[in-house]
Amino acid sequence: MAFSLLLLVAALSFASAIEPTGSSVTEVRSETAPADAAGSNTAIAGNITEVTLSGIQTTQTWQGYFGNVSGTIQLADANDNVMYNWSLANPSGEVYASTNSSISWTNIQCFNFTADGSYTDESGNGGTTSLYGTNLSTLESMFNIASTDVDGVDETFNLIGAGTHDLFYTANQQFSEGECRSTRVFDSTGQGVSNNFEEVLLYEPVSKSIIFAALLESGAVAGFDGNDYDFEMLVLEDGHGTDTAVTTYYFFVELE
Repeated sequence: MAFSLLLLVAALSFASAIEPTGSSVTEVRSETAPADAAGSNTAIAGNITEVTLSGIQTTQTWQGYFGNVSGTIQLADANDNVMYNWSLANPSGEVYASTNSSISWTNIQCFNFTADGSYTDESGNGGTTSLYGTNLSTLESMFNIASTDVDGVDETFNLIGAGTHDLFYTANQQFSEGECRSTRVFDSTGQGVSNNFEEVLLYEPVSKSIIFAALLESGAVAGFDGNDYDFEMLVLEDGHGTDTAVTTYYFFVELE
C-alpha cells in the first residue's frame, strides 16, 4: 500500500499542463509578386482621352507563411529520453508565431481590439479575452498602419462569433467557436473559405505578446497555389515608407 501511494505522489509531482513547444523552421522558398508591366496609350496633340487604370500593389503590412508540419507525440523524461512515441501522418493542433521567444502560455487570451491599454495584471485569466492589454490602435501604431489602410489589422482579422473559427485548445485553455478575432487565409478557390486555413489573433498579458495562431488542417486541403498545406498564416511586418528593417518571428507548435 505504501509503495502504491509513493507512485501516486511521484506521478502528481511531475504533472504539468501541455503547452506549445518551440518549432524548428526550415525555409523552403520566399518570394513576392512581380511588378506589372506598364501599360501604354498613344497621345495625340489636341485630343483629350478618358482612361481607366488598374494596378496591384504588394502589401507593406503583412508577411505570409505556409507549409506543412511533421512531428510526433511522445512520452519522455526531463532529459528527453523517450519511453514511447507516436508519429503523426496528419497532425492536428496549431502553429503559433510571435516576435517574443518567451511566452507564458497558461495566460493566453483572445486579442481585444477595444482593450483599455492600462496593462493591469491579467495573469491567471487564460482562456478569456484581454481587457487591459494592447488594443487595436496601439498594435497598428507599432507597425505604422494608418486607421484608413485597407490592409489594416481590423480589416484583416474581421471575423468573430459563431461560424468563424473552430474550437481549439492552447496550453489546456479552451477557446470556443468564434471566441477570438480571426481570418481565413485564401485556399485554392482564391478566397477565404469556412473551416479552411483559419487564423486567430491571440494575446499574452505577462510578456505583452501578440500571437498569430494558425489552426492546422488535419486532412488534405489545397492552398492558395493549389498545393496541399497543413497551414497558412499572416503576420505583421512594417514595410511602410523608408522602413527596410526585418522582423524576427519565433514559431511554436502544439500537436494533438
